[in-house]
Amino acid sequence: MTYDKISWICLKDSKVLLAFSEGKEKPYFPGGQRESGENDVETLIREVKEELDVDIKVDTIHYFGTWSAQAYGKPEGAIVKSTCYMADFTGKLKPSSEVVKFVWLDYSNRDSITLVGQMILDCLFEKGLIK
Repeated sequence: MTYDKISWICLKDSKVLLAFSEGKEKPYFPGGQRESGENDVETLIREVKEELDVDIKVDTIHYFGTWSAQAYGKPEGAIVKSTCYMADFTGKLKPSSEVVKFVWLDYSNRDSITLVGQMILDCLFEKGLIK
C-alpha cells in the first residue's frame, strides 16, 4: 500500500515547520492526501488551510521534490510518497483540524521525525536551507 501525500515545506530562520497530529509522537510536514479530482496545488491549499489555518499564495508555489519511505505507524511495507512544495502564505499559523501543535525544527532534530521526513530534512540541509 502506498500513501500519496502532498507536503508543504515552510522555512523560517533556517528552520522548517512540522506538525503533530493527535496521538502521534513524531511530527510530519504539513499536508495530506488528495481528495477525488484534486490536483497537487488544490490539495496543498486545502490541507494547509485545514491543518494550520493559513492561505497559500498560489503564485509562489513551486515543486521541491518527491521522496518515499516506510510509512510511520503503518504496517511493514506500507509506503508514504511525499510530493513536496514550497510556498509563501498569508495569515497567522495556528493548529486546527487534526493538528494539535506545530514546531520549527533544524537539522539537529533529524532523528525525532519520520523516515520520509528525514529524507526531506537531509535535502534541505544539503541545499543550505536549514541549519
